Amino acid sequence: MIHVRPYTLADYPCLLQVQKEAFPPPFSQELWWSEEQIAAQTKTFPEGALLAEVDGEIVGSATSLVVSNADKPHTWEEISDNGFLRQTHDPNGDTLYGIDLCVRPVARGNGVAQAMYNARKQTVLNLKLKRYAAVCRIPGYKAVAKHYSPQQYVDLVKSGDYYDTVLSFMLKQGLTPTHVQPNYVEDEESLNYGVFVEWKPKNSTS
Repeated sequence: MIHVRPYTLADYPCLLQVQKEAFPPPFSQELWWSEEQIAAQTKTFPEGALLAEVDGEIVGSATSLVVSNADKPHTWEEISDNGFLRQTHDPNGDTLYGIDLCVRPVARGNGVAQAMYNARKQTVLNLKLKRYAAVCRIPGYKAVAKHYSPQQYVDLVKSGDYYDTVLSFMLKQGLTPTHVQPNYVEDEESLNYGVFVEWKPKNSTS
């Protein structure tokens, strides 16, 4: 059974191990959360700091903040305050914005990520926010970039003609792609492109 709960600074060693396994070389170690970042995240917005456990073992984590300017062009560093949240979390914002989600490879395919997304949706409802949003990677794009623009690639994934490990998962969670965002984060597989995706509660009027 998958159990999702808030993480605390005491969980840092296990969270770091999840990051190491989820982002092995050639990913940069700079992608891994530092103890200082975890401390800032849990202090600034504890409701957005989630982990998933299976049989008491931490197998995944997901980090979010609340913002009011998600639709404006931005980079990951800008909207996440470089992962610290302190300067960009807005308690009066309308959007729960996801900046990170990772699952240990050994636990993938068992519903862990979906459980954390369900928890994020519940946070949107609990806080009476307008939506959940994120900018997701499109790691399958590099292989076909000579043939398609980023938007064409997104359309092909949406239609089911192409499978993208990240964007296809987002679609399965009920998230809707709205636009392509260039230079979101340094990501060779996605050629630095990201796709803005959002989920709104059924009773949302906006």
